[in-house]
Amino acid sequence: MLSDALRSVLFGLGDEHVICEPRSGQLMHPEALLAFERLCADARAAGFDPLVVSGFRSFERQRTIWNAKARGERPVLDSRGRPLDVTQLSPPQTVFAILRWSALPGASRHHWGTDFDVVDAAAMPAGYRPQLTPQEFAHDGLFGPFHHWLSERIAEGRSHGLFRPYAEDRGGVAPEPWHLSYAPRARELQQLLTVERLSELVRSDELELCDSVCALLEDIFARFVLVPDSCYPGF
Repeated sequence: MLSDALRSVLFGLGDEHVICEPRSGQLMHPEALLAFERLCADARAAGFDPLVVSGFRSFERQRTIWNAKARGERPVLDSRGRPLDVTQLSPPQTVFAILRWSALPGASRHHWGTDFDVVDAAAMPAGYRPQLTPQEFAHDGLFGPFHHWLSERIAEGRSHGLFRPYAEDRGGVAPEPWHLSYAPRARELQQLLTVERLSELVRSDELELCDSVCALLEDIFARFVLVPDSCYPGF
């Protein structure tokens, strides 16, 4: 049985466990923020300027995003980042299409505050709004040099406990080079997240496509929620 406080952290039901990152105003787990600040010092010495563009995300916010995509009110993208017409998809197809780029409410690592999306502010023209697309982080993309530098730091074990949980395509979430995670706390929380606990949550809240989600939850959990231990640094 989870305590109310731990359940709140695990599913993003409250924000007592996060603090404000001064520059961006994004909320982050204190240990993740400290690791990010150390990474920033290294990055600035190399000519980059890391900026957090998305930190803690509540369950309510994630559900709003999910429901809007399920209703066709926000774009649902294919694996190449091209818009799909959800009216032409079956409910299960829509569920998996949304999951390719957006987490199921209650299963987002952003709920924990340990995970955040980062770009290189030094590379952005005035007024530029990051889209967090594969094209931006490609070798010749706007954030390509920063992506390459960060990949080297992670590979060398010099990223202060930060890693990319979606560095490669494992048949679930599309690769997200902008998504960083603070491994020590994130792994602890992931171990508390089970199909049974997630099922109780999604069944008790207003969620579009809930019937399909519940029917597919074990597959969703295996493909889109679990990050293998082998992906965490040190394991």
